[in-house]
Amino acid sequence: MRLFAFFIEILPLAGFFLGFQWGGIFMAAVISALLGVGLMAYAWWRQKRVALFPLYSVVLAVIFTILAVLLDASIFIKIQPTVFNGGFAVVLLGGIMMKTAMMKRFFEGQFDLDDATWMSLSLRWGMFFTAMAIANELAWRNLDDEGWVWVKTFIFAPASGVFMLAQLPLTMRGRIKT
Repeated sequence: MRLFAFFIEILPLAGFFLGFQWGGIFMAAVISALLGVGLMAYAWWRQKRVALFPLYSVVLAVIFTILAVLLDASIFIKIQPTVFNGGFAVVLLGGIMMKTAMMKRFFEGQFDLDDATWMSLSLRWGMFFTAMAIANELAWRNLDDEGWVWVKTFIFAPASGVFMLAQLPLTMRGRIKT
């Protein structure tokens, strides 16, 4: 079952990469957004709920894809990761400044962690999302479409996975014993 969950998580990214190879950046964005909407619908059908984090991602992808297609401007596709990562960084780091662990608001249904762990994760992920937003800005401004798609697929996505795995020891230590 875990392998299936992993497949579901990477499906929109794989669709983006393959869509780009098949029909260019607009096709990539449309396929990725449609797969994201389909996965949200599937999650709703299976669980009668949708997690906030993936919903945020899919809504942004759909909005930016529609803008890109209607305005014939691929910049909306390229800046979408910046807006996603930057927006989430602002939420997480803003929460830290307000002494609120925003990661808890997004993921408390999946993890039962103590408050200190939620705060640490919020800070760490806030900093990571800030770095990812900056990295995306540098990438799309300095690479052609093919180079940016390659970096998005084979550098940024794996970096997120590696960073997530690096947070597992903290997460495991911070679990509330029931």
